Amino acid sequence: MRINIENFRNDLLNWYDEYARVLPWRSEPLPYYVWVSEIMLQQTRVEAVKPYFARFIKRLPTLKDLAEVDDDELRKLWEGLGYYNRVRNMKKCAIECMDKYNGFLPSAYEELIELPGIGSYTAGAIASIAYKEVVPAVDGNVLRVFSRLLASYDDIGKESTKKKFHTIIQEYVSKDRPDAFNQAVMEIGAMVCVPNSAPRCNICPIVSYCQAYETGKEHVLPIKEKKLKRRIEKRTIVVMVHDGKVVLRKRPQTGLLADLYEFINLEGYHTKKQLKELFNDSYTIKSIEKLPTSKHIFSHVEWHMHGYLIEVENVNDELLASITDVDERYAIPTAFKAYKDMLKHYIK
Repeated sequence: MRINIENFRNDLLNWYDEYARVLPWRSEPLPYYVWVSEIMLQQTRVEAVKPYFARFIKRLPTLKDLAEVDDDELRKLWEGLGYYNRVRNMKKCAIECMDKYNGFLPSAYEELIELPGIGSYTAGAIASIAYKEVVPAVDGNVLRVFSRLLASYDDIGKESTKKKFHTIIQEYVSKDRPDAFNQAVMEIGAMVCVPNSAPRCNICPIVSYCQAYETGKEHVLPIKEKKLKRRIEKRTIVVMVHDGKVVLRKRPQTGLLADLYEFINLEGYHTKKQLKELFNDSYTIKSIEKLPTSKHIFSHVEWHMHGYLIEVENVNDELLASITDVDERYAIPTAFKAYKDMLKHYIK
C-alpha cells in the first residue's frame, strides 16, 4: 500500500488541531521553552514535567540565567527528573550560546545539533517547533508510529534505524506547518499509538494508512531488542543524624549520580555490629535503628539497599544539613527518596 502523503498530512493535522493537549511550552513555543521541555520530557511523563518546567522557567527565564546559575542550585531545580548529565549539558549549551549566538539558540538544525547535549531529535524539535524549519523530530513516539505505519521490522533501538527514519520522515513533514506536523506525530504516539501491545487503533485518525494494522501486525511492531540484564549492587545507606541535622556527602565528579549529594552510602550489606565497628572511632553513637529496605533502578544497574538511622553525639568535618536544606538547597537523587522521607518523619 502506497501512502498518499498529502492526504495523510491533512488527516493528521486536522486531528491535531482538534485534540492536541494544551501545554505551556506549546502555548508559547519560544526556542528556550521548547528546548527545556524536550530535555525534561525525554524520560518523564508530560503531567509530571509541568511543575518542573514552571519552576525552572520561573527561576531561569532566559539562556543567560541558565548560563550563570550556581551548579548546586541548578541540580536542585532538576532534582527528581534524573539523568543529571542532561542538565549539566544544558548549562554548557547555554554558555556556548552566550559566546557564539548572542544569548539565543540558533535557528538552523545543523547548528543546533553541534551544541552540547542536543542530539538529532532535540535539534529537530527546536528547529521545527520554534523556528518552523522543515525537518523531522524523531523520538521514540515517532519511531513507533512510523514503524507501524510502514510495517517496518527494523530494530528501533539501533542508531542506524533512527537515521533511516529521519530520512524517510523528511518527505512527510508538512512544508507549511512543520511545527504542528512533528507535534502531531508525537501526540499520536503518546495518546493513541501507544507502546507494548495496546495501540488504540479504533480512535486513530491515520489508521487507514497503517500497514501494520492492515496486516494485523500492530501488536507485534515496533521491533526493539531487549536490553541486557541490569547488574545488581548491594548497598547500605546510613542516615546519620546529629542535633536534628543529617550528614550529607558529595559524590565524585564523574560516574553515576556525579556531583550530587547523598547520605552515607556503603558498598555491600552491613550489620549493626559492623556499623558500630566502622564508625566507633569517629563518632559517639547514641542509637542505631534499622530502616526498611529500598530499591532503585538505573538504566544498567539496580541498587538493592538496606538502611540504618544512626544518631550521634558528635560529627567531625562533615556537611550537616537541616530538613530545609535538604528540601531547598542540596540535590539528593531520587534513589534515596525512601530514606529522605524516613529522615523527615524522624526529625519531625
